[in-house]
Parts: sequence; C-alpha cells; structure tokens
Amino acid sequence: MSVVPRLLPLFLSLSVLAGCASTPAPPAHSDALWRLIERDCRSAQGPQGSCLQMEEAADRRDVLVKDSHGDFQFLLMPLDKVSGIESPGLYRKGVPNYFAAAWRARSHTQQALAQPLPREVASLALNSPHGRSQHQLHIHVDCLRADVVQALDAQQAALGMRWAPLPVLLRGHQYQARLLAGTELTANPLNLLAFDLSGPADVGNWSLLVAGHRDVHGAPGFVLLATRLDPATGNDASAEELQDHACSVLTGAGSALERVR
Repeated sequence: MSVVPRLLPLFLSLSVLAGCASTPAPPAHSDALWRLIERDCRSAQGPQGSCLQMEEAADRRDVLVKDSHGDFQFLLMPLDKVSGIESPGLYRKGVPNYFAAAWRARSHTQQALAQPLPREVASLALNSPHGRSQHQLHIHVDCLRADVVQALDAQQAALGMRWAPLPVLLRGHQYQARLLAGTELTANPLNLLAFDLSGPADVGNWSLLVAGHRDVHGAPGFVLLATRLDPATGNDASAEELQDHACSVLTGAGSALERVR
C-alpha cells in the first residue's frame, strides 16, 4: 500500500541539492557524544539530561539520546566505545543489532510528533567517517524527506531482495537498494551491507539508511539504501542527507531541516 496518496497534500516542493578514500582525521571535539554517554547515561543517578534510556543486557548494550538538531531526531548509540560503521568489531558474531534497537526507538519520534508516524516515513541513518563529525557510532532516528518518500514509492517495481543500483539519484547521489521482509529488523543491516555489497575491507567508505516499507499488498518490510564515498560527485557517504529533521512530510514545515556536520 502506497503512503504517497495519504501524504501527498502535505508534500512540499523540496529542492534536490546536490576526501579521499582513507579514513579522515577526527574533527575537533569528535568525542562529544562519547563524553555525553559517560556523563549523562553512565551517571550514578541513572540516565539524565539528554540521555533518555540505557540498555545493558546480554543482547543489548545501547543508549538513546535526544539530538539537539530538530524536534524529532534521536540517536541510538552503543553503550561501549565504537567509532562507527568502519569498526571491525561490528561484524563479529554475537554483536548487538543496533539497527534493530534503533527501529524500536522510532516510537520516540512518533511521540515527539504527537501524531502517527507511518512506517514508510520512519528511517534510520548511519554515516561514513567521511560524512560525520562524531567518532562514536550513532544511528539517526528520524523522518525521511518527502522527495525521498516519493522517489521510493515511484521506484517500487525496481526494488528487489538483492542489492542493485536505484534507477534514480537521491539528492544527486547514486544509491544501492534492496528490500528486507518482516515487521522487525531480525537481520542485521550492517551485515547485509558488509558481506553482500561493500565487502568488510571497504565498508568504511559506505553509508547506510534503513526505511520502513510496505509492498504492493501492504505487507511490512524495509528498504535498505547504501551509498559509497565519491569525491567526484561531492558524495561524502552521508545517508543522513535523505532525512528531514523537520519531518516536513508530516508537519507541513516550510522546508526540510538539513543535517549538520
């Protein structure tokens, strides 16, 4: 079932905006998120400040933080120090599925919106080292841009269960796409990227976005979108570019709220 007919009255006319292959040097204060975890999540009083929850169990070790950029954006992060998508430890057996935890955290975005968050609008983004300012793994939980929702709906026939180039550019950049069936993220999207598309040695040059999806029969699933670093086209492998932190598609905001570096 398409989300577009239900949301089309709210779609706005959003403009499409258009390093090197080695890991970039950490920017100044690139440990700010890690310091926040230590200060607000690991405090003796329990989660406080912008830290909303901390999970410490055999199968989950993560925290959820309210991001200061936009009203509806949250960050799901490992409780342990993990630099990002390029970290080899993420691809070992038994590592928590951080994307699954992030998908469950979309309820916080819906609560902040004070209205239903359609599955096809909910999204999770993990940037590459080239397209981020913080070197603590953080998954952005927020809404998709209206033009991306429209593009994915229009390209539904081209989406399959294996990685393939999306026939259209998103924000001027080439993305690989594949579907994943199911209501919840039982499979780890990071493994699907590293072992089915990029290869473990190159995964640090990629960025990954996971969005909710429904097929033509209304069955729930996900669409995975991955893009690789390409300095020639100005692509710093930051799939967060597909998100709108103002959630204009639902709020009717006058323009999309872009990512910040």
